[in-house]
Order: sequence, then structure tokens, then C-alpha cells
Amino acid sequence: VPGRHSMRMFTEVGRRVQPHCTAVGKALLAQLPEEQAARTLGPGPLTAHTSYTVTEPAELLRQFAAIRERGYAVDDQEQELGVRCIAVVVPGAPTATALSVSGPEGRIRAIDEKELVATAQEIAARLGAALGGAPEAGDEG
Repeated sequence: VPGRHSMRMFTEVGRRVQPHCTAVGKALLAQLPEEQAARTLGPGPLTAHTSYTVTEPAELLRQFAAIRERGYAVDDQEQELGVRCIAVVVPGAPTATALSVSGPEGRIRAIDEKELVATAQEIAARLGAALGGAPEAGDEG
């Protein structure tokens, strides 16, 4: 969904990016068993897209543990300078799915991160229920 500001982000449908430097990619990789995530990343070093890109698989594996613990992943200018992204996994989806909020780094930082994550997780839960066919919390079936 495009933002209302004149400077905004957009994603090209079908564009492929590497998962190690995106919040959605890291959120999805963090859900894999560690051995599978390590195999997916390979031995490294991984491609650096900016000076902020983490290129060492061992460091990313450490980040995945923190992502699982806090419930969301962050791309802080790792894919593209000036862009910050926060992503959450969509629980209950039939395939590995995540959703994210991206924008200019300063604008995303200005938003209360806990509130942003809580809203994203609420939307992800509703989306997962719709995709997976499971009733949402509070629904009577």
C-alpha cells in the first residue's frame, strides 16, 4: 500500500532480492531450523548491498535467534541506503509468509517501533487466519 507522502517506497511485483539483507527474508529465515538456515545462507561471505549489510552467516544466525525472541526482523539500510523495514511472520499461513512496513529510514524511526510491530502482528494474525482457514481469536467459528 503506498504511503501518503510525496517521497514513498514501492515494490516491484516479481522483483527478487536476497533474503539476508531484507527484513522479510530474515523473518522467514529465522523460522527455519538453524541447520537449514545455515545451509540456505551458505558459507559466505554474502553479498554486501550497502555498508550496513551483514555478510557473515554466523552473525545472521545470531540475529535469527533475536528475531524469534522479539517476534520481528529489521532491515536497517541493509538492502538500500535510506530505507528501513520491519517485518513479521504471518502465523497460520499455508506457506512461509511475512509482511512488512518499509519507508525512508528517518520516517520509520519516527514511528513507535513497539506500536508498529503490534499493529503488524495483529494484521499478520488476521491474514494468517484468512489464508489458513483458522478462525481468528474471538470468532465463534
